[in-house]
Amino acid sequence: MSCGCKTSGDSAHSCGPKKTANGCESVNTCGNSYKLSVFDWLSNINNPASNRCDLVEVRFKNDRKSFYRNVNNIPLHIGSVVTVESSPGHDVGVVSLTGELVKIQMKKKKFPEESILKIYRQANQKDLEVWQEARKKEDGVKLEARKIAHRIGLEMKVTDVEYQGDSSKITFYYTADNRVDFRQLIKEYAGAFRTKIDMKQIGFRQEAAKVGGIGSCGRELCCSTWLTDFRSVNTNVARYQQLSINPQKLAGQCGKLKCCLNYELDSYLDALSHFPSSSTTLDTEKGRAFCIKIDVFKKKMWFAYVDSSMAWYDFDIDLVKKLIAKNKKGERTPPLEDLKQPDIPVQSIDLIQENNVDRFEKKNRGNNRNRNQNRPNNNGQNQGAQQGQSQGPKKNRPERTERTERPDRPERAENPNANANSGNQPRPQQKPQPKPQQPKAQVEKTDAPSDPEKKQQNPNKKNFKKKYPPKKDKNA
Repeated sequence: MSCGCKTSGDSAHSCGPKKTANGCESVNTCGNSYKLSVFDWLSNINNPASNRCDLVEVRFKNDRKSFYRNVNNIPLHIGSVVTVESSPGHDVGVVSLTGELVKIQMKKKKFPEESILKIYRQANQKDLEVWQEARKKEDGVKLEARKIAHRIGLEMKVTDVEYQGDSSKITFYYTADNRVDFRQLIKEYAGAFRTKIDMKQIGFRQEAAKVGGIGSCGRELCCSTWLTDFRSVNTNVARYQQLSINPQKLAGQCGKLKCCLNYELDSYLDALSHFPSSSTTLDTEKGRAFCIKIDVFKKKMWFAYVDSSMAWYDFDIDLVKKLIAKNKKGERTPPLEDLKQPDIPVQSIDLIQENNVDRFEKKNRGNNRNRNQNRPNNNGQNQGAQQGQSQGPKKNRPERTERTERPDRPERAENPNANANSGNQPRPQQKPQPKPQQPKAQVEKTDAPSDPEKKQQNPNKKNFKKKYPPKKDKNA
C-alpha cells in the first residue's frame, strides 16, 4: 500500500521515489474499488498561487487517514509517498487528496487544525526499504501476539497489526466483549518484539472491514470495499420493512445487524406514511377487527376478527381510510365478508411455456412419427440403388414396379447349398401357387448371378478349415 494506483491494497507494492512530483502513473483519480481512494473533482482546475491550500490528506494501512501540513511546499500529487511527523520517530504514508477538498474533509470529520502535524519530505529509497521490511513482519507478529494472549488467558482477539514506517512502534488492533487488563500483556509484547507497543480496541464491524469477506448477497462486504462510516442499525428497521426478526438472517459477518438494512429504509418510511396505523381497528356489524398484516408493495392491509383470527381479509388502503372515517362518525361498517371483493384472476401469457412439462416430448413424438413413416421408403430406395450399382447396366431390364413380387423368393432359398451339392440333378417340383405371372427373362437374370456366388463362397470356407487345422496336444 504505497501509492494510489490499482495495487494500492498490496503492502508489498511500491512505485519508488522516481515519481515524486506526479506520483504513480497508474493512479486513478476517479476512484476504484479501494474504499480509501477519493474522487478529486477539482483536479483539472488550477487555483491561484496566493490562495493555494497547503493541507494534504495522507492514508496509511487499512482505513487509517490523517491530515498534514505541507510546510516546505513540496510538489505533491495523489499517490506520492511521503514521510510525515509522528511520535515517536516518523511514519510513511501515501497522499490520497490535495487541494481545496482537504478543507471540506476536515470540516466533515471535525478534525482540529491545532493538532495538524507536518510533512518532512518525500520518501527516499531508505525510507521505503525500512517500511517494506516492517510490513513483511506483520503476519508473523500477529500470530505470535495471539499465542501470548492465549497463554496469559485474556479473552480478546488480536485482529490486525500495524508497524510504523520507521519500525519504532507497533499498533495492535483487538476486539473483546469485556474490559481487558493489559499490564501483563504489554510487558510480554515489549519483551518479545523489542519496540513500543500501542493497543487499540475496535468494534466487530471494524474487524469485518479489516478482514473482509463475502456477504449473503454473494458480493464482497460493503464495509471492506466502499463503506467508510457505520450507522446504527436496530430491530425497528426490520419491522418497518416487514421482515421476520430472525437473528441468523438479519446478522452479517460481524455478528451485528446488516448495514444494508438502512439502504431502503427511507423508501419504506415514505411508503408507510400513506398507510393507516398498523394498530388500526374496525368496528363492524359482526364484531371488532384488527390489522394483522401490511403489504407495502401491493398497498393492502389484512384484517381479521378478534373472535376468529384464522380468516384474513385484504383491502386497499383507500377503502380502509373510508372505513376508519365511517367509524369516527359513530357508524359501524358492514361485515368484512361483504366488503371483500372477489379477486379477478389475471390471465398471464407464458411466452416461453416454461410451465409446460411436456413441451419437449410433444415435439419429439411428432418428429419420430414422421421419421418412422419415411424410413421404409428411404430404405427401399437405398437398397434399390445399391442393387442397381452392384448389378451394373443391363439390357432389357424390367421396370421396378414388378419388384413387389419378390417376397415369394425366400421359399427358393431355403436350402442355399442345394445347387452346389446336387450338381446337375433336377430341382424338386413344387406345387403351383396362385401368383401373377413373371417373365422368364427376369427369373433367369436374378437366379443366375446368385448361384456362382454361392459356389465360390462355400469352397473357400472348407479350404480355410483344412489349411489351418487346430493343433493337438501330444501329452493329452
